[in-house]
Amino acid sequence: MEEDFNVTAYKVEGNVDYTALEKRFGIMPITEDMQSRITRLAGESHYLIRRKIYFAQRELSWLLDQYEKGNKFYVYTGIAPSGRMTVAHLIPFIMAQWLQEKFNADVYIQIPDEEKFLTKNDPNLTIENINKLAHEDAMDIVALGFKPGKTKIYIDTENATQIYKHAVRVSKKITYSTIKDAFGFSNETNIGAIFYTSLQAVGTFIKSAEENRKIPCLVPLGVDQDVHFRVARDVVEKLGYYKPAIIHSRFLPGLKGDPKMSSSKPEDAIYLSDSPETVVKKVNKAITGQQSTAELQKKHGGNPEKCSVCQYYKFLFEPDDKKLDAIFKAERSGSILAGEHKADLSMKINKFLENHRKNREKIENKMEDFMLK
Repeated sequence: MEEDFNVTAYKVEGNVDYTALEKRFGIMPITEDMQSRITRLAGESHYLIRRKIYFAQRELSWLLDQYEKGNKFYVYTGIAPSGRMTVAHLIPFIMAQWLQEKFNADVYIQIPDEEKFLTKNDPNLTIENINKLAHEDAMDIVALGFKPGKTKIYIDTENATQIYKHAVRVSKKITYSTIKDAFGFSNETNIGAIFYTSLQAVGTFIKSAEENRKIPCLVPLGVDQDVHFRVARDVVEKLGYYKPAIIHSRFLPGLKGDPKMSSSKPEDAIYLSDSPETVVKKVNKAITGQQSTAELQKKHGGNPEKCSVCQYYKFLFEPDDKKLDAIFKAERSGSILAGEHKADLSMKINKFLENHRKNREKIENKMEDFMLK
């Protein structure tokens, strides 16, 4: 049967079948044994892993083996700015911050301010505008609780001296035909977009290059970004470094039911900059898994798996499993109506955003402590 969804580095369409995606990308599920090992080594579990939001992996068992042998790993992830940051963008950074805290891991965060400039035809996405967004994103990331001294953020156009020579070494071992096939590029694709994967690969061995020794690297990312590392993993090994281990996350759906929240659709996304009133308006218009009328909902109940409100609790706004289970049961049984659901979620989102803004203000004048020197 033909699959009715599409996942690329630049577009997500249709109802994503994650089991089929594992086969398509050649990735493996995060097993119960892997979850147990992480919990044992970290001293606790993380809800993003327990709930299988991080659902797949490459080389995770190997990475944990290395850690148990005393060869500690570092974490690398990033974001390519194209607009205001959304709550969905926080998922890899929430994971990275937890890994830093529980495994005492250094974290390298790449903000490629050239990527969207090269791959989108938007006159507003100039290098200058995106560079400003990059600095805003850096503050939003650090506000999650990253540690100075153990966190290194680099912006591609500002840190080219540190990363370009490594990217050139990567690029020499990747052919145009490989990139063309992996990303669906045409002969009309600009050469900057073709070169970009080489820049993104640097994060997977940057600490090894700095310290002149092989250090394991773990990359938390949205599954749509796996293609960059499918291309780069063998090259990184040929350069004398470890292949990176990767954990892949599912997509937080849009409020209106899109398979992935998009920052280019304001009505579909919650931005970190949204006012409390805006949050309430957006959540009130969200698609739920409930019946068409209150009477039918009370009688038949709804489907939390198809409810964007329930999914927002699951992904970000209810880390307590017992409370989440109660929310899902209330949706299924019909004992809660959409208005109550939405009002409670709006309150939790606004509380989260308020705390985040306070944390952002505290670190605004301390960002130099987090930037790659």
